[in-house]
Amino acid sequence: MSITSNSEKHSILLVCLFAVTLPLVTRRAVAATTTRRPARRRRTQAERTAAMRARLLDATVTSLAEVGYARTTTAAVAGRAGVSRGAQMHHFPTKAELVATAVESVFDRLHAQFLEAVDDLPADVERASAAIDVLWPMFNSPTFKAWLELVIAARTDDDLRPLVAEVENRLAARVATTFFQLFPPPGGQRPDRAAAAPVLLFSVLMGLAVQRLVEGGPDFSDSVLPVVKELVPHVLEAS
Repeated sequence: MSITSNSEKHSILLVCLFAVTLPLVTRRAVAATTTRRPARRRRTQAERTAAMRARLLDATVTSLAEVGYARTTTAAVAGRAGVSRGAQMHHFPTKAELVATAVESVFDRLHAQFLEAVDDLPADVERASAAIDVLWPMFNSPTFKAWLELVIAARTDDDLRPLVAEVENRLAARVATTFFQLFPPPGGQRPDRAAAAPVLLFSVLMGLAVQRLVEGGPDFSDSVLPVVKELVPHVLEAS
């Protein structure tokens, strides 16, 4: 019977330990390699600022729609957006500037969505009446409610009035341009009649939307909208 020396025993122990631990280490290394995610690109300062402004503007519109202009405060908006008061004040020093910018920014998005939706309409549908189906939900959105809050408040608010008027004028010009592009008037149509067409359409939709704002009040949209959809192709004289 041979006697194993201490050094031999030590060598055998190391070999056994290596044999046991190697598969475990290898599995962990392979798992770490296969599950390691690529490093995320750090956002630039401009991207972080744009994201923060977007959160502020969205939170402002939500507040206007939910609690109204009088109860919307810059501090509450900053809290909703998860933004510090200092950062909010840096970008929007006044409440009037914040709310006017917020609503216009959302209208910009709605305008882009409207153009995309109309552009995606099938070729065999009546575009003018189909546009009503695209517009009507927008007149019942939180953005429209927020806009109404601003219009009513601007009537008696000296700081808010010029900002809201400026936004309204830009929106009116954009609506006219958009409708002339989507529904070009025939060559013989009078310019004043062509300009009145989108104003008439928006006035009807706005009136219906305002009428149904108060729960339990009159709502004629189900009966009036089909009539509007029948008339609007003739009013717009779409090609």
